[in-house]
Amino acid sequence: MSHLVYGGLWVILTTVMVQWIIASGAKAKQAGAVPGKIDETLSHDSFVFRAHRTFHNSLENVPFFIAAAFLAIFVGVDSQWFAISVWAFAFARIVHMLLYYGIATERNPSPRSYFFIIGVIANIVVLVQIAIDLVA
Repeated sequence: MSHLVYGGLWVILTTVMVQWIIASGAKAKQAGAVPGKIDETLSHDSFVFRAHRTFHNSLENVPFFIAAAFLAIFVGVDSQWFAISVWAFAFARIVHMLLYYGIATERNPSPRSYFFIIGVIANIVVLVQIAIDLVA
């Protein structure tokens, strides 16, 4: 079971690395690009904005999930649901990324919002499994 979990965590971390490369590359191609600064006038109609927000959304969400997953490993959670949760989160982050790249919308909820929620649910499932293992 642990190889499935480790593989899923690898996919999550690799996804964030890919997002970083895409966001950095898209921004660097802009005329007059300044490192560390994004044009405040950009919005969802700009791929640079969407790539930047995709990466930053992962920076806001992935560390908490990774921390929960490592805590689950340290506590000794070894269940099929744990592995499913890790892969559900990985899948949700990839689809969220692809939808954010592909759909320029200010609408809320947008199609990517549903995959964000799947990631939140996966995180809750891991936290509940940790709690169950701690109480047992």
